[in-house]
Amino acid sequence: MATRLSDVLRSLPARLRLEGTGKQAIETAHHRLMVGGVLFAVAFAVVGLRVVDVTMLKEGQEPRVASHHQRHAGPERDRADILDRNGELLATSLSTASLYANPKLILDANDAAAKLAKALPGTSEKDVARRLGSDRSFVWVQRNLSPRQQFAVNRLGIPGLFFQRDERRVYPHGALTAHILGFTDIDNRGLAGVELSYDDRLRQAENPLQLTIDIRLQHVVRQELSAAVDEFHAIGGAALVVDVATSEVLALVSLPDFDPNAPGAAESDTRFNRITLGTYEPGSTFKIFNTAAALDFGVASLRDGYDASKPIQISKFTISDYKGQKRWLSLPEIMMYSSNIGSARMGMDLGRERQRQFLSRLGLLKAAPFDLPEVATPQIPNPWRDINVMTVAFGHGISVTPLNLVGGVTAVVNGGILRPVTLVKRPGEMPQGERVLTQRTSEQMRALMRLVVERGSGKAANVPGYAVGGKTGTAEKIVKGRYHRDMRISSFVGAFPMNAPRFVVYAMLDEPKGNKATLGYATAGWVVAPLVGKLVNQIAAIYGIPPVDENAPEFRDRMLINVAVR
Repeated sequence: MATRLSDVLRSLPARLRLEGTGKQAIETAHHRLMVGGVLFAVAFAVVGLRVVDVTMLKEGQEPRVASHHQRHAGPERDRADILDRNGELLATSLSTASLYANPKLILDANDAAAKLAKALPGTSEKDVARRLGSDRSFVWVQRNLSPRQQFAVNRLGIPGLFFQRDERRVYPHGALTAHILGFTDIDNRGLAGVELSYDDRLRQAENPLQLTIDIRLQHVVRQELSAAVDEFHAIGGAALVVDVATSEVLALVSLPDFDPNAPGAAESDTRFNRITLGTYEPGSTFKIFNTAAALDFGVASLRDGYDASKPIQISKFTISDYKGQKRWLSLPEIMMYSSNIGSARMGMDLGRERQRQFLSRLGLLKAAPFDLPEVATPQIPNPWRDINVMTVAFGHGISVTPLNLVGGVTAVVNGGILRPVTLVKRPGEMPQGERVLTQRTSEQMRALMRLVVERGSGKAANVPGYAVGGKTGTAEKIVKGRYHRDMRISSFVGAFPMNAPRFVVYAMLDEPKGNKATLGYATAGWVVAPLVGKLVNQIAAIYGIPPVDENAPEFRDRMLINVAVR
């Protein structure tokens, strides 16, 4: 025991020296670890600051450029929705991701472009490579990616590519509302239609913009018009439905149309709005205004008439009737048989100044005030000579838009008050409008227009129980300064029910071709009047309009024209 104890005592200083050395080593290691940890923390901090510096501050300056773009192009503030009269969504903006790059951070522009071209079908690899190889610090790669596309790009893991929040304008009903809504550019700025007219209002993004359109009726009108265009192989067509009391547009269709979700793919003719931009000789539909003017100025009455037994020869022109009666015609018969001769003689009695004054009152000699930027100005005679007085009386030698025409007819049938046709819901009371003809003249014109459908050229538009009234119009198109017999505009404008009108309906076919069912004819009575009849049926169903008893004494007394009609 003593030996062992002495051995321990002898070895004690050495062990103490070893323990001291170990402790020092541990402390040194500890200090080294602390220093290493601090260095790692500093390194991570530097890397983190560098990331922030690259992505947020200096290098590349992408967000700074993006923010500038946002302030001027609109992504910071969503564009307001557009609704129909019943609150149905017509246009909205969806949040998307847009891909941009800092070429200075792209390691291999060609390789990156090749990968992006595969991830984004339709992207030009050559174009992307050119942009990624530039010396700029910010370039767009592709705007408004879908979530699937964004995921595909993320999977590539290419340094120097970034996403920015953006928004894309979307039109849920596609082509159905194309000529009404128009479209926006890539930066959500309005370029056409309501999107352009109300661009500032929509960019404020406060409340939705509500239109007067009823999307249910819009669908029906487009469907029926499209079927007629196909049936008669027309190059296009147009239709318009307006509320008689308010002059609000319930449906506006122009064919061919386009998809506003992809306006860049649309051909130029599909973006042409025939209702507001097309100026056409209205043909016999203009007899409504000629007759109304004669009645309103007291030039003629329902008991008067004119000699239509033979054509009128004036200068080198001949005015004749299509399937003329070749006899004296009463004023109601001139409307019913659509006599050019009788209308021309009536126009001469009316005279140049009164004719121009009346047409001007109805807004037919200037561009119609409207909620779309695409509105054409009528083409009127200059100078306005006697020959022009005669031809304008039956709708030739003057060209107006369907919008002009419908605005004037609405005033003729609503009691004589002209209100601007409108496409956007207006808060408050209905505008008073301007009186342009007497209540008496309006009542007489409703009776005459009913007679045209009941017994004249518009029979095919008749719908039992709905007292449709109107006027057909067929006008040959002018090609290289001459009328072309095989190219025509066939149209019909009318209203219903004529005892108390609620709707004005207009339809037109551009260059229709006759078929077996029409015995080869392509005039308005054969190809457009039936279309209007179908529209009347559907409008009545949508709005729950009950039929009237057209044989009831109170109805007949109000609509009866007390003159001889053979």
